[in-house]
Amino acid sequence: MRAIILTSPGKPEAVVIPDPEPGEGQVRIKMAGAAVNPADLHVIDSGETGLGLGLDVAGVVDQVGPGVHSLAVGTPVAALQFPHATHATAGAAAEYVIVPAADTAAVPEGIDLLDAATVPLNSLTAVQLLGLLGPSAGRRLLVTGAAGGVGGYAVALAARHGWSVTGLARATDTEFLTRAGADQVVTNLEEVTNVDAVLDTALLNEPALNAVRDHGVYVGIFPGKEPPSERGIDITSAVVVPDGAALEQMLALTAQGVLESRRAGTIPLRNATAAYAKFRAGGFRGRWVITP
Repeated sequence: MRAIILTSPGKPEAVVIPDPEPGEGQVRIKMAGAAVNPADLHVIDSGETGLGLGLDVAGVVDQVGPGVHSLAVGTPVAALQFPHATHATAGAAAEYVIVPAADTAAVPEGIDLLDAATVPLNSLTAVQLLGLLGPSAGRRLLVTGAAGGVGGYAVALAARHGWSVTGLARATDTEFLTRAGADQVVTNLEEVTNVDAVLDTALLNEPALNAVRDHGVYVGIFPGKEPPSERGIDITSAVVVPDGAALEQMLALTAQGVLESRRAGTIPLRNATAAYAKFRAGGFRGRWVITP
């Protein structure tokens, strides 16, 4: 099969490697789409070699390993795939992807598989970080980078769970964020004061912390890069983990229109280097999706 591998530092290429086989508790997905995420750029810039790229995948189950009874061959699915967890050479940007069945969710009717490929990483990150904020009733939440990959899901999910949400984003994103459930959209952080909590997806750190009331909550997206605590504010962050059951809920909400999947465009696997270049250049909303 073809897969995107770092053949030398900073150089991802489509190379041919042996087809993988699912092990105990695993499924093999024939990839329909694999979304490009910031994590891919971190891997590309790491100086490492031999690593496979891609975390988000959607496609169709084409093999099941021993002990798998929850998914049948032919089922359309999506998953957050961590290559190191499956001892796989390739990541999601490959023609076939190995994923634990427990991390895999069936894609409901009404969602294109290429759109489903944009859902796992960002939606699971949002829902898991929101879980660190505490109760929502009567509380105000600021989401920075509100129209970004994680931020867009965070706004919609937080509003759904009862937060009064303020989104920090560009003025051009107001319609999207209002549709997602934001009570207020601001373009200047200085407009926001005394919120109960902030989900800082834009990594603004201290400026975002300044908007939080004393003894409030700050949640970041990269452990180790949080600002120092002050005024009794609870500082925390977490790394996303795969969760097939939660992903199934996120896909269901997408099918219902509660969550919006956003796709910037598609690029075939053979030209995948262009997808990473486009992602690095920015200036788009949604995710570029690599196709077979």
